[in-house]
Amino acid sequence: MQIVHLSAECYPVAKVGGLADVVGALPKYLNNLDGVQSMVVMPFVENEFTKTRKLIMDYETTMPFGNRQLFVKILKNDDLGFPVFLVQIEGFTHREEVYGYRNDPYFFTAFQIAALNWIHQWALLPDVIHCHDYHTGFVPFFMKHAHQYPRFRNIPSIFTIHNGQYQGQMSWDVVDYFPWFNTWDLPLLEFDNTLHAMATAIKTAWRVTTVSPQYMKELMEGDSSLSGLLRHERKKCVGILNGIDIEEWNPATDNKLDHPYSRKTVEEGKKRNKQQLCDYFGFNSDYPIISFIGRFVDQKGADVLSDAIWKALTNYDSKINFLILGSGDNQLANGLEQMKIFTDGRFNCFIGYNEALAHKVYAGSDFLIMPSRFEPCGLNQFYALRYGTVPIVRTVGGLLDSVKDINDEGGNGIRFINLNTDDLLHSFYRATELYEDKERFQKTRKFIMKQDFSWETSAKKYMKLYEEFR
Repeated sequence: MQIVHLSAECYPVAKVGGLADVVGALPKYLNNLDGVQSMVVMPFVENEFTKTRKLIMDYETTMPFGNRQLFVKILKNDDLGFPVFLVQIEGFTHREEVYGYRNDPYFFTAFQIAALNWIHQWALLPDVIHCHDYHTGFVPFFMKHAHQYPRFRNIPSIFTIHNGQYQGQMSWDVVDYFPWFNTWDLPLLEFDNTLHAMATAIKTAWRVTTVSPQYMKELMEGDSSLSGLLRHERKKCVGILNGIDIEEWNPATDNKLDHPYSRKTVEEGKKRNKQQLCDYFGFNSDYPIISFIGRFVDQKGADVLSDAIWKALTNYDSKINFLILGSGDNQLANGLEQMKIFTDGRFNCFIGYNEALAHKVYAGSDFLIMPSRFEPCGLNQFYALRYGTVPIVRTVGGLLDSVKDINDEGGNGIRFINLNTDDLLHSFYRATELYEDKERFQKTRKFIMKQDFSWETSAKKYMKLYEEFR
């Protein structure tokens, strides 16, 4: 079975968020299954990866785009355990970031058309085309309804929602660049009185998935603008929990750690990595470290977390080290920098993102907190568990599907319900209570490190989904 993944991101080629981690791991684990060939097709971005890795010219052509003819190159890289094909399009070649340009709607439309033009002329078509997030949302529609793709009519399309907050609403003039289709199919492109990529994919894909079962339930039952549409299409909808690449995230072999450790050596290994963090950030190693790693955006709840940390350290004089690693909202970032001055060495932050430092934080922290307003799946809790770091999570989305409270049977973390200061302060108290019970804390660490959240399990679920169409 041959599966083509279409995505805007793929780690380590180009990464902004968790989408890249998923697309960088799922094809590799699918290829470990018998008889599967999986590949990724993504836009070309001019970055360190594309400048330093070997890229082989696989195909070149021209394509119409509105009243222009654009030159298209398909470049191939074989370094990742699966082939990655990079679509380079004339007029869009000097993009150094994945997103954030004024021409994004036209760029991603051109990418989708160029990718389908190339695939459509293959002698042997793929068995499944798997589209990821709104940047590929028009692909299922083109496959079914664009006249220039007749060979795609019986090829299944899967559409995965990684983050339903970013839906791809666009102005109607983008349709002028679409391949020819019948005007009576226009309603399939419309939602909320706009051209809507994600809604189009939900209407026209053969199957729609989200990255956790709970997130699919929340999208259907919550106040999302897409809830009614998803309920209408519920028969083709399913949630499959993400996994992680356990080769990339392995504390025993992690070359980003100065002090690797295994489940057997977790006590000493965590101690050494924690001391390294304490030395670097000026913490007292007798106190537990509660860390946050993520973007400063509304979804992640870092604004409420910062208020709770301030109260914990000033009102309650908590004997806790708090560490924040992230970037995003500049006002919040500036506030965090100022907060360091008034918290007596028990709070520190690193503004920005550093992959190596993130690995060190997972290894050296005692707890990792995820106070998300919503969380389609979350990957940080999996990384924390893998590194023996107890997750503290809000009971939403994939966090609910993957973290059980330590007071319940099989518990592997600390859960709280409401995103407010009081619930966060209570979770801090529970963390210190667990930390001070040394025997229970060490048993918890060893237990969570042996849990299996690898892509191997999730890849088999995707394969079962693909095989429905054989």
